[in-house]
Amino acid sequence: MRGVKRFGVREKLSPRYIGPFEVLERVGAVAYRLALPPKLAGVHDVFHVSNLRKYVHDSEHVMFYDPPDLQEDLSYEEFPAMIIAREVRKLRNREIPYVKIRSTDHDDREATWELEETMKVHYPHLFEEMC
Repeated sequence: MRGVKRFGVREKLSPRYIGPFEVLERVGAVAYRLALPPKLAGVHDVFHVSNLRKYVHDSEHVMFYDPPDLQEDLSYEEFPAMIIAREVRKLRNREIPYVKIRSTDHDDREATWELEETMKVHYPHLFEEMC
């Protein structure tokens, strides 16, 4: 399940939103230029309004932004953090065990079902915690 994720490409376990970032200006009718940090210097700074979410300010809400370690090709590595559920799917002649995996920097809503056998081979430490 460990994989390399590209910024902006919708893949399994890719983050939906990062930020918040300051809006510098409106570009056209439906696009905005954002003030991105130096770590995202290779990313185009103009985004369509459908890719943005409004931030509702709350004086008690403190935002900690810890950007992923982006590599030169704007990709980053992700690792499974823990198993949050198990399930056995039954077919006609066999049963296939699955585990629900939560990845690093993601919450339970973005967890995915993976084959238990594959996860045991690649990440045995996750199953040691369950015993």
